[in-house]
Amino acid sequence: MTSPAGSTPSASHQRRLGGSGLAVPPISLGLWQNFGEQTALETQRGLVLHAVDAGIVHIDLANNYGPPPGAAEASFGRILARDLAGHRDELLISTKAGYRMWPGAYGEGGSRKHLLSSLDQSLDRLGLDHVDIFYSHRYDPTTPLEETIGALATAVSSGRARYVGVSSYSARRTREALAAADTAGVRLSVHQPSYSLLNRWIEEPDASGESVLDVAGDAGLGVLAFSPLAQGMLTTKYLDGIPGDSRAARGGSLPPSYLSLRNRAAIAALAEIASDRGQSLAQMAVSWCLRDSRVSGVLVGARTTDQLDENLAALEHLDFSAAELAAIDENSVDGEINLWAARSSAL
Repeated sequence: MTSPAGSTPSASHQRRLGGSGLAVPPISLGLWQNFGEQTALETQRGLVLHAVDAGIVHIDLANNYGPPPGAAEASFGRILARDLAGHRDELLISTKAGYRMWPGAYGEGGSRKHLLSSLDQSLDRLGLDHVDIFYSHRYDPTTPLEETIGALATAVSSGRARYVGVSSYSARRTREALAAADTAGVRLSVHQPSYSLLNRWIEEPDASGESVLDVAGDAGLGVLAFSPLAQGMLTTKYLDGIPGDSRAARGGSLPPSYLSLRNRAAIAALAEIASDRGQSLAQMAVSWCLRDSRVSGVLVGARTTDQLDENLAALEHLDFSAAELAAIDENSVDGEINLWAARSSAL
C-alpha cells in the first residue's frame, strides 16, 4: 500500500467542500452496502486498501451500516487499526446517526440522547477518538430541530467530530437546520443527499420555493451525493432482466419494482448516450453528478476493485456538451426510486 497522499487522479482533482476549508476527493467510498458480516473481512480489506491507494481518502459510514447494524464500522475499525493507523490524519472518516440502530427505547431519531450515545458507540467500534464528519442521518419530526442541531454542536465542541452536516433533509428543513446551527454556534458544512440520473429531487424546489442545491449554493454548504448509480441501476446489468446475483435479486433497498419497463427504457437510452461519449453508463452517471459545481463529490459503493476503478475513470471525462446535456435531460426520467423521501426529504 502506498501513502494516501500520493499523486493519483482522485487526489489531484480534490474539491472544496462548500465554503469550508475542507477538501474532499470527487469520488469517495461509501460502506453502506457490501460491508456487512455476509462479506469476508479480507474482501472488505482489499477494497478499502485499493481505494486508499487510488486516492480515495474519504470513507463514509453510518452507525447502522451492515448488516447487522454496526458491522461496517467494526470492520473498518479493524482495517484501520491493522493497515491504516499510521495514515489516520491523511484520511477523512465520516459517520451518521438517526435511523434505527438498536430495538427499543432511544435506538433511533434525532434526540440529543440518541445522537451522542450513538456517536460514542461509533467511535468505540472504529477505535477512534473523533470522526471528521458527523451527520444527522435524517430529519426527525418528533424532535425539535434545535435539539438535533445542538447535539451536532456538542459533537464538535467536545472534540468528537471536526465537521457536522445533515443527510436527506429537504430544502426547507436544510434552511431551518442552518438557522438552528447559527443559534447553536456551529457551522453546518455538508449535506449528503441521494442524487442520480433517475433521482434528481435535489434540483427541484420544494414547498419553500427553493431546491436543496439552491440552499447549498447560497449558504456555502457542500454537497456529497450518495447513490449516483441508483444502487447499480445505472449500469447495463439490468437491461435484459434481473441477474440472480444482483442487489435487486436479493431484495432490500433495491426492490425489483424499481426496474420498471419505463426505467429500463430510460437506462438503455442513457447507455447509448454514454457510449457515444466513450464512457460506460456508470462512468457517465458519476461524471454527470459532478458537472454541477455545487456538488463537491459523490459516494460510490463498489463491490469489487474493478467496479471502483471503472468509477474512478469517470474523472477522465467530466465535460459535457450542451447537446449531450439536452439528450440526457430528455431521457433522465424520475424513476420514483427515492426510498428516503417519505422518511426524511419529503417532510
